[in-house]
Amino acid sequence: MNLNGDFSGKTVLVVGGTSGICRAAAERFAGLGCSVCVISRSQEKIDATVAALAELGAQDSCGYSVDVRNGEALREALRQLHARWGALDIVVSGAAGNFPALASNLSDNGFAAVVDIDLKGTFHVMSAIYPYLRKPGASVINISAPQAQLAMAGQVHVCAAKAGVDMITRTLCIEWGAEGVRVNSVIPGPVEGTEGMERLAPDEKMRGKIAATVPLQRLGRGRDIADACVFLSSDLASYISGVVLPVDGGWSLGGAATIGTGLAQMLQQQQQ
Repeated sequence: MNLNGDFSGKTVLVVGGTSGICRAAAERFAGLGCSVCVISRSQEKIDATVAALAELGAQDSCGYSVDVRNGEALREALRQLHARWGALDIVVSGAAGNFPALASNLSDNGFAAVVDIDLKGTFHVMSAIYPYLRKPGASVINISAPQAQLAMAGQVHVCAAKAGVDMITRTLCIEWGAEGVRVNSVIPGPVEGTEGMERLAPDEKMRGKIAATVPLQRLGRGRDIADACVFLSSDLASYISGVVLPVDGGWSLGGAATIGTGLAQMLQQQQQ
């Protein structure tokens, strides 16, 4: 039995799909024979990703250079994508920004920058995709973060923004459910090779400490999160909507608190 289900010919949009977790999701769906479109700011990264997706087996692959902070640009990209493919079956939305900063040192612009990308950007994506979702049948997945549920020192901007993202997920689950559209969030734990991990744990020693706090005793991989996205988009999850799903090896049960403590100590030392 193929537990992946039949994804061949499905249309998939991955926002932020040229790097990290979202790149892993785009590649996973391409390998299942989907048509995959990526949205990112860098045209160079888009070109490289689109070519890689074709090699992995995507039925069709394309991309648009768009900043999620620009709602009208997103809507124009979606109009073009709809003209190319028709309705969207799956959307993974994961554009994000982050940098460590204690609240006492965080500027107005710094706070706003993360909110604009993570929270407003998510709303812009949801607004842009809505007219073009397959109804019924579409699956929408927002990539959230542990900071949505766990307070972390040095992350007040991300905590506020990602908590908002999860409430967008829950609200749209209610608003779009009658049309047969499912909306869920995935909360990745510490995932190796991502920009977020590089910023929050910039050296091997720190990454080793974090891995030791995960009950499964390892950092996550992009494929772990991609597989969760595949599951949530499959028929096996046809009655799952409005869920905020941690995919973190159990890290959120206690180990996640250690990164906040360690990060606070590091930032305080930098102040001195």
